[in-house]
Amino acid sequence: MQKVTLLFPCQPDMGAVLLEALAAALVETRAFDGCLSVETFVDADKPDNVLLVEEWATRGHQERYMKWRTENGMIELLQPILAGPLEVHYLDARPI
Repeated sequence: MQKVTLLFPCQPDMGAVLLEALAAALVETRAFDGCLSVETFVDADKPDNVLLVEEWATRGHQERYMKWRTENGMIELLQPILAGPLEVHYLDARPI
């Protein structure tokens, strides 16, 4: 299983706009091959920072999903909302 975080640093007062766009988009995400779960979080101190925490069957599944989102124009549509680049982090569990 691959855990992934995506940080969307939004323009001032655009976090709510992003959340509205994600409401419909995440239906498709959750139905995408290999998606196990997606949770949405808002930074309590910076509400225009929106974080997705995703679980995928494999990193390859998530990378295919991101390629699809890029090809279908979703990433480009978000550019006016974002204050900076989308940050994607692939996390490996380290049981201690």
